[in-house]
Amino acid sequence: MTDNKDELFFDLQVNGYGGVDFNRDDLSSDDLQTACEALRADGVGGIFATIITENIDSMARRLANLAALRDENPLAREMIVGLHVEGPFINPTDGYRGAHPLDAVRPADADTMARLLDAGGGLVKIVTLAPECDKGLKVTRMLAKSGVTVSAGHCDPSLDELKAAVDAGLGMFTHLGNGCPMQMHRHDNIVQRALSLSDSLWLTFIADGAHIPFPTLGNYIRAAGLDRCVIVTDAIAPAGLGPGKYSLGRWELTIGDDMVARSPDESHLVGAAISMPQSLANLIKHVGLSRQDAMRLITSNPAAAIT
Repeated sequence: MTDNKDELFFDLQVNGYGGVDFNRDDLSSDDLQTACEALRADGVGGIFATIITENIDSMARRLANLAALRDENPLAREMIVGLHVEGPFINPTDGYRGAHPLDAVRPADADTMARLLDAGGGLVKIVTLAPECDKGLKVTRMLAKSGVTVSAGHCDPSLDELKAAVDAGLGMFTHLGNGCPMQMHRHDNIVQRALSLSDSLWLTFIADGAHIPFPTLGNYIRAAGLDRCVIVTDAIAPAGLGPGKYSLGRWELTIGDDMVARSPDESHLVGAAISMPQSLANLIKHVGLSRQDAMRLITSNPAAAIT
């Protein structure tokens, strides 16, 4: 691990790490310490702990528990910069919904969002939602006015809907190239729409080679420009460890030697099992970025994206 704070990785989307799932109801102080120690050992200086789609009672309970545990733990206070709520206001269509449970997906509404923000105790700083599921963009405006970064994800807005969301305060796109079907219109699709608005949106990507093939990731980065791209891990519990059986929310997963997290029926990916050091190595070796440019995508760019 580097001692240079400027070279500590900053990850905007971490569901768990080092065998610990942040989306468990029984998450303990010891669990949080274990995860934070594993992240720090891998050179990570800060993260946004991520809570994913579930029924609202469960999401609120998990946010409140995370916030309370962080407050009690000096290392967690240093490592967990904020909380990222991914869902439940996402597109319910198969493919766009990804691994999020259909029975917990719902249209955006301000009262529910306010409840989740309150449960997070002021720590919720990123919310991923589908703009087309936010009627009148009321939640997007509410969040933007509250200083929360609004990120599109698991969504399929038209270009006009996406532009309107940007005007309302949308500032980011969550793991572009994922949270969408394998087969889409070859020209008019959500990836192309988001890339066309890269001057207005921070675009985040997963650099494990499974979520996006490396040549495609290179194309996306070149199209958007280094100044607007961020690498996230979307890490789940096995990140930082190795093959084995792990959990993410409702999912019980078996991670093989390829360290790719797939649903039990292998129909789609479920988070990622990559670490930031592995992401850095992939950007250099497989995408062809210089170390300096690769580091921008995992240190200074993510910090700039949420300020």
